[in-house]
Amino acid sequence: MKNTIDGKALVYADGAYNTPNGKTAHGLVRFTNRYEVVGVIDHKYAGQDAGMVLDGKQNNIPIFKDLKEAMEKLGSANKPESMVIGLAPDGGRLPAEAKDTIKEALKLGLNIDSGLHDFLYLDSELMAIAKKNNCRVRDVRRTPDRDQLHFFTGKIEEVDCLKIALLGTDSAIGKRTTAWIIVQAFRDAGLKAEMAGTGQTAWMQGAKYSMIMDSCINDFVSGEIEHAVHEAWKNESPDLIMIEGQGSLMNPAYPGGFEILAAGRPDYVIVQHAPKRMEYDGFPGYKLHSIKEQINAIETISGKKVIAITLNHEDMRKDEILSACAKIKEETGLPTFDVLEYGAEELVELLKSYLK
Repeated sequence: MKNTIDGKALVYADGAYNTPNGKTAHGLVRFTNRYEVVGVIDHKYAGQDAGMVLDGKQNNIPIFKDLKEAMEKLGSANKPESMVIGLAPDGGRLPAEAKDTIKEALKLGLNIDSGLHDFLYLDSELMAIAKKNNCRVRDVRRTPDRDQLHFFTGKIEEVDCLKIALLGTDSAIGKRTTAWIIVQAFRDAGLKAEMAGTGQTAWMQGAKYSMIMDSCINDFVSGEIEHAVHEAWKNESPDLIMIEGQGSLMNPAYPGGFEILAAGRPDYVIVQHAPKRMEYDGFPGYKLHSIKEQINAIETISGKKVIAITLNHEDMRKDEILSACAKIKEETGLPTFDVLEYGAEELVELLKSYLK
């Protein structure tokens, strides 16, 4: 049995799995220390293996058409303790049809974890069902009280391990997944690495040091980033801290990255890029800025160097990946890796040369 923080969980991703709107579900299927994922709900892929659908690699997590089928087929041996909302739609709003499934789950005694902007604790009907059935409901994006938040102090300058920010050329482009792969590859190489998470999915995956950037009060965003990185360094004495990026500097709706560069003060930056993506995610007509423009923006704003590119191979055949890496390397002069497909060992060897 997997040792987890919160036990067995079903992931609700109906209609969103294997799409950009299912990226929370994708993260949990690929890796989480918080839960043991025993199934995914999405009627489109019912009967299939979640890993095969997502990455072409079986991971023995079944996909069910609905909650009823999931509970029947999982039985008592794999009965989940929680249902996690694995949706990540534009704007973070809860679809109406999802609420009915949440009601069913609460009536069955399942805890609910949601990372959406529609807070479940404000829904009196849902909370009455939760109270009746002794269920925990967590709104992961609910902003902590101000007295629990941190203002930027400059203590980030004490952090003397290698800090790398994993930024991207767009939102929903695989920054978090790549950051986790690098962290795990560093650990596999006998070194100490920590993730500083900046989104709800990283928290759901069990990132010990994290904040949720897009729901934090603006005055405290920099302080919360600084605090997460500093705590990771102070408590774990790592060789490397990976700072998860959010959005992209030039995304019209999610211009994340400025605070990460300013407050996290990385030593270097890695940029995640999807060569076949022509427009910003969810915004037809908004042409994606070129990778060279985005690298220039990052380096101009931060004064730090981009040292590598990590490739998102969406819409590519496997036989296209290596040539795409070679093309980006020629265009940017930077080593380019697809760590999801080929692992992060080569990239880790590069990063070792930057260790302090």
